[in-house]
Amino acid sequence: MIGFITQGGYGFFVWGAFGMTFAALAAEVWQLRKEERTIRERVGRLVQLRQAAAAAECPTSPSGGAPTMIDDSRASDTPSEAALGQ
Repeated sequence: MIGFITQGGYGFFVWGAFGMTFAALAAEVWQLRKEERTIRERVGRLVQLRQAAAAAECPTSPSGGAPTMIDDSRASDTPSEAALGQ
């Protein structure tokens, strides 16, 4: 067992390499999780901004219900006298 730990006199370098590799992998996992959290927060804010922009573009009725419809009942299919130059 001692021979395995000492690795023929190179145990410090062997186990140090294992330790550094483990530390690098742990740091990578930590950084990826941190970036994922940041990206999810940014996407959430973007979705909120887009929803707010869509709500601002779509007028609602005074009662706060569904969007109001445009009243086309007064529009005529025939051109007006002003458009005809009369």
